[in-house]
Amino acid sequence: MRVDGELYLIVEYSHVKPGKGSAFVRVKLKNMKTDLSIERTFRSSDKLDDVLLEEKTVQYLYRSGDTFYFMDQETFEELAIPQELMGEGVKFLQDNMNVTAIYCDDKLQRVVLPNFLVAKVTETEPGFKGDTARSVNKSAKIDTGATVQVPVFINPGDWVKIDTRSSAYVERVQK
Repeated sequence: MRVDGELYLIVEYSHVKPGKGSAFVRVKLKNMKTDLSIERTFRSSDKLDDVLLEEKTVQYLYRSGDTFYFMDQETFEELAIPQELMGEGVKFLQDNMNVTAIYCDDKLQRVVLPNFLVAKVTETEPGFKGDTARSVNKSAKIDTGATVQVPVFINPGDWVKIDTRSSAYVERVQK
């Protein structure tokens, strides 16, 4: 959706029918470039611009400075994407990872990583036996170089599932 010349994704919406007056829709929007969220209310008489988005699957190849290189999975062309279009998810990029490139009017708008990632813990303090009763977290560095909070029973060499949207630990994975 285009609002005030900027592209937004609808995060959530609710249709409200008040006792008096006409119904309206309350929407939470997320700016595609800045990731800032806003809330707007639209009445049935409001006109909105419908925007067509195109999604392409691209594979991460390598990084050179502030530029990330991907290969389009359909045409096998190499794409150079600047870091500002990568967003916060750049810290979770793994070699040969497939991500989604979102285009609008044949212009790349942003790159979206998969919602979940399985990564190997490379550094963390060792857990102590009997220390699992409390839900205490500790910092752990994963193989992408990112630091995430994990439970105390996670040790170096363990594989963990991470939610890339919130940088949150989900579960330990057997590999």
